[in-house]
Amino acid sequence: MTRSPGAPALHGSVLDALGAAIAAGQLAPGTVLTLDSIGQEYAVSRSVAREAVRVLESMGLIASRRRVGLTVRERGDWNVFDPQVIRWRLAGEDRVAQLLSLSELRLGIEPVAARLAATRATPEQSRALGDAVRDMEIHGTSGALEEFLASDQRFHRTLLEASGNEMLASLGEMVAGVLEGRTHHDLMPHHPKPEAIALHDAVARAVRTGDPARAEQAMRAIIDESAQAMADLPE
Repeated sequence: MTRSPGAPALHGSVLDALGAAIAAGQLAPGTVLTLDSIGQEYAVSRSVAREAVRVLESMGLIASRRRVGLTVRERGDWNVFDPQVIRWRLAGEDRVAQLLSLSELRLGIEPVAARLAATRATPEQSRALGDAVRDMEIHGTSGALEEFLASDQRFHRTLLEASGNEMLASLGEMVAGVLEGRTHHDLMPHHPKPEAIALHDAVARAVRTGDPARAEQAMRAIIDESAQAMADLPE
C-alpha cells in the first residue's frame, strides 16, 4: 500500500497530542481508547492512529488488551528515560518538579562521566568540549538561547561519550531533552550566568589535563547551579 506524503506528519501530530495528554494526566491511567475513537478525535485514518498507538505502546504509555482495548498505563510503567516522554512531561504543569527530579538523576550520572572522561577522552573529544564551551560563551553573551542550547547539548553529549562507557553515552539524548525543556519552557535566564559557563570550562579543562577529581567536582557544581537557578525562578 502506498502511504500518502502527509501520513508521517499526521502520525507525528497524533502521537504528540496523545502523548502530551497522557503525560499531563488529561488521559488518566485506566482510560480506554480505541483506534476508531482516536481516528474520530483527530480526524485521521485507522492506519495513522495505529502507527501512533504502536509508538506509545513501545514507550509504555499504552497497553493493548484483548477484549478491553487500548488502556492508558500507570506512570510507573512508562519509559521515563525516553526523550520524547521527557519532553511531554516537561510540557505539563509540574515541569519544575520534573526538572528537579531529572537533576537528581543527573547527579548520579554526569559527575561520574566527567571523572571517567578525564582519563579516557580522546584528543578530538577534548577539543570538542572546548569548542562547545567557546560557543556557549559567545551565544550566552548575545542572549541567543537556541544557539546556546545547541552548544550546551553538544557539550553534555560529548562528555557522556568521552566517558568511554556505552551505558552513560546512551543517556546523551535524555540529558539533551532536559536542557531543551529548561530552555523552551522559560526556565532559563535570558542571559545564561557567566558562572555556569565558567563551570563548563572548568570541566573541559579538567578533562583535557586529566584531572578526574576536578572534572567530577565541576560537573557536580554545574548540576547544583542548574537546580538552584530553577528553584529561584518565580512561580
